[in-house]
Amino acid sequence: MKPASLRPFLPFPTLRRPRPHPLSRPRNYAVQTPGAPMLQVFNNATKYLQRERAASDQTASRNVDYLRDELAARLCDRLLVPLPSPPLLENFLAKRQSLPQDINRHFSAVLDLGANACNMARALAHSPPSLTTRISSFTSADSSPTLLYRDVDLPFNDLLPQHSRTVLPLPDSAPLPFAPASFAAVVSSLSLHWINDLPSLLAQVARILLPDSPFLAVMLGGDSLFELRTSLQLADLDRRGGVSTHVSPLADVRDMGGLLTKAGFQMLTIDVDDIVVNYPDTFALMQDLQAMGESNAALGREMGGLGRDVMVANEAIYRELHGNEDGTLPATFRLIFMIGWTKGEDQPKPLARGSGQVNMKDILEGGVKGVG
Repeated sequence: MKPASLRPFLPFPTLRRPRPHPLSRPRNYAVQTPGAPMLQVFNNATKYLQRERAASDQTASRNVDYLRDELAARLCDRLLVPLPSPPLLENFLAKRQSLPQDINRHFSAVLDLGANACNMARALAHSPPSLTTRISSFTSADSSPTLLYRDVDLPFNDLLPQHSRTVLPLPDSAPLPFAPASFAAVVSSLSLHWINDLPSLLAQVARILLPDSPFLAVMLGGDSLFELRTSLQLADLDRRGGVSTHVSPLADVRDMGGLLTKAGFQMLTIDVDDIVVNYPDTFALMQDLQAMGESNAALGREMGGLGRDVMVANEAIYRELHGNEDGTLPATFRLIFMIGWTKGEDQPKPLARGSGQVNMKDILEGGVKGVG
């Protein structure tokens, strides 16, 4: 007789999978999405919160609209140049067979891209009625709803025909929510300098424009606020022994021509202008920038506010290097104005290469009669 076995009464052993060798594990690799790589310079979430927080204080936000209102008025003048008075119009037309397209054109639909607090709409509403009637509908679009609807109850909204507002999606790389060839003109005032993927945005603007339609824009660029930038760097170096990014980087005027051409715009006009604003001290300057929603939003910025010792040193250095004789402190805003046109059949085209009848060398040397 066989002895009794205890195996049926023991618990069934748990199956264990052998651990794979570390070198045999599958590896995960980073794969870039299709399309050209995009360089992230600004934090979209930070900039959105800055602008929303600034617009929530309506009184302070309206008090610092002086720069946006001035540039909106300048863009309005470029978009709607007044025609000569009726008695002079006949002689004017006799001297010039065709007027430039941005003078005598009626715009069926105009988009203000990055409208801020609808400063462009306010400037158009305060223009003579003979100019505002040349626009059938006007759309203000911005990614900050609080800033976009800040002045929705003011009277100027009723002076424009079919004025509407559209909230743009975030981030700034998201496609524009407009159909192709839906606008006769697109304007943009003081908003493009916060865009990460500027080439993509310009290409989208060209897409939503009708053929032979203008794109007018003004943006901060170049050496804007160079006084504040240099004084903060020296104050950081003196008090902390290093330099941090306190002023966001800006595009240069030499880059904008290439970007517009790459986006498909023609007949480009790009110029630079400086607006110098005098402040009583650096604290008033930085307070106005914060109320505008124009604080630093670079990805590599140092979190937290400036230290008191750095701010005091910055005030002294700014006043010593850049101060005016009357005790005020100048702040330079360098502005890049640009105009580009989408391709159209009736636009003037350059002559074929080699079709010229006069040698440029002869003109410069004075060899051609009647020249110079």
